[in-house]
Amino acid sequence: MNLAHLHLLLNHFPTIGTMVAIGLFVASLIAKNDDLKRTSLGIFFVIALISLPTYVTGNAAQALIKGQAGVSAVLMAKHQDAALLAFVFMEITGLVSWLVLWQYRRQLRMSQSNLAAVLVLSAVTFGLMAWASNIGGEIRHPEIRAAEEVTDGAPSSTAATIGAFVLSHPWVWPTSETLHFIGLGLLFGIVLLVNLRMLGMMKSVSFAVLHGMLPLGIVGFGINAITGMLFFIATPEQYTQNVAFYWKLIFMLLAGANVLYFTVVDEPWALGPGDDAPLSTKFAAASAIFCWVGVMYCGRMLPFIGNSF
Repeated sequence: MNLAHLHLLLNHFPTIGTMVAIGLFVASLIAKNDDLKRTSLGIFFVIALISLPTYVTGNAAQALIKGQAGVSAVLMAKHQDAALLAFVFMEITGLVSWLVLWQYRRQLRMSQSNLAAVLVLSAVTFGLMAWASNIGGEIRHPEIRAAEEVTDGAPSSTAATIGAFVLSHPWVWPTSETLHFIGLGLLFGIVLLVNLRMLGMMKSVSFAVLHGMLPLGIVGFGINAITGMLFFIATPEQYTQNVAFYWKLIFMLLAGANVLYFTVVDEPWALGPGDDAPLSTKFAAASAIFCWVGVMYCGRMLPFIGNSF
């Protein structure tokens, strides 16, 4: 199995998963069922995680079929732009969904404005994903293309424009690297505080107090995500051909699942000052630290293990 096969395996999950989550979310709003709301919000978050390897492997699949007979370069550029836009909206939807779950944990209620934002974002995201999927299907199925799409012109894409901007301006890459490390420091600092408490340190502090700091970690992750996407868009082949990058993705997905665990599972929230966490929670905390260390290690090893850059 190569990365193109993996993309074919994954590319329907974000679209179908978003459709399922929207159905559950609308049903939860009609029924005014908080448990169903939390389930659908959790699905949005999981789909946002799955969208990351889906988007990345799409670049690898594009590189494999580029130049083949019957493959439209114009359609590939359109698909790349549509996929990037859908990916960005899916990540925003996942982030807002997590914020609603976080708010519910702290206040035992969900803001109506935040719920409305999730509904609008998810609907837009589904439309963008369906659009990207349709263009992707047309690339390998010329019989379903519109007549005006059969003839190729000069291909251009927003992603290529962004990549050219990053590479042609010498200040962009070092500035992004600096912001990337600042975001990582903020993120990992919060991760350590929360999870070391679960492992038995700082027992005088309740989990709920530390959990209130998680949005700062999300800010750090957001900085990393934006700058990381700039790096990837500028030189995608340096990443898609690098085994260290795929290990980094695996660690990121596991770490994201861990964040969801600490948001929706009840055990950590029962910990007051002086309480000791159960073994399952300690295992989750230790795995969170391990995963984020793995993310940092693989990111640092990109130039060495995979011989990139």
